[in-house]
Amino acid sequence: MLNTPRLTAGTAWSPLKYMRAMVLEKPGQPLQLLDVPVPAPDPGQVLVRVRACAVCRTDLHVVDGELPHPKLPLIPGHEIVGTVAKRGESAHRFAIGDRVGIPWLGWTDGVCRFCRSQRENLCENAKFTGYTLDGGYAEYTVADERFCFPMPPKYSDSEAAPLLCAGMVGYRSLTKTGEAKRLGIYGFGAAAHIIVQVARHQGRKIFAFTRPGDKQGQEFARELGAAWAGGSDALPPEPLDAAIIFAPVGALVPPALKALDKGGVVVCGGIHMSDIPSFPYEWLWQERSICSVANLTRRDGEEFLALAPKVPVKTTVQPFPLAEANEALNRLRHGKIEGAAVLMG
Repeated sequence: MLNTPRLTAGTAWSPLKYMRAMVLEKPGQPLQLLDVPVPAPDPGQVLVRVRACAVCRTDLHVVDGELPHPKLPLIPGHEIVGTVAKRGESAHRFAIGDRVGIPWLGWTDGVCRFCRSQRENLCENAKFTGYTLDGGYAEYTVADERFCFPMPPKYSDSEAAPLLCAGMVGYRSLTKTGEAKRLGIYGFGAAAHIIVQVARHQGRKIFAFTRPGDKQGQEFARELGAAWAGGSDALPPEPLDAAIIFAPVGALVPPALKALDKGGVVVCGGIHMSDIPSFPYEWLWQERSICSVANLTRRDGEEFLALAPKVPVKTTVQPFPLAEANEALNRLRHGKIEGAAVLMG
């Protein structure tokens, strides 16, 4: 390992040659703590000093090899909060020192049929932070300034980080439920603990489903305003108008359908899910439906970041040093994180 010069908190940017980063060299293997070159921003990009990067279940899918064709070697992480340290040519949206957030959607072509129909989340040539672009498990990262967000000052760096995916993609999932008043949430992790607060703010009644026997998770859901909390193997005390499944477990789709009232919808809110088992057509009949959520748009992010301070959304975070990214991922893998894990720069 190279002897990397380090910056202390509050030090201005200087042209360092190397930085610390947690690097995925081969899916299925632990991340490696390496010294790698500090990236230089291309035209339209900003170099960001990473202050916090939340650990998302999608990172786990990438590291475990459940998402195909990642960039390799790869620096994961797509819930990034940091400060602009340098600007590439023609990058003028942010000033040096501005605090920005970098989300999962890192670049779109702007010309494909999806982009032209305001569905950039489905762009045919999209690039994704921490998957096909290097992300935030590092001291620095670069990003297209068009896909960065100014962050609400209400939140500290660690509190703000989970808003960049758990919040934004969770918000897009919530919008897919329409005007549903009785909302079930399956999988009470980072996204759920944010979205239950937004849903309650909107006057919805929340039914939280955790792993069977997870009394601590059920109590956490009730503390955040859930009217009922129980195991995912239970039926709620009344029919649901909609359900969001944040857990990557296809086997949850049939019981969620069974819990729906007529005309209800099950929204699958993750980028990866295990296979959905067969179920009786009767559970789908009477105009029930299933849909998925893919990525996010910049409009989703803008709407959510404007709404979050008004709720106000409060994030529960467990901080980890950058070097302990593997431990944070392992705890997430085994359901040992309440709220969101966050790597601190």
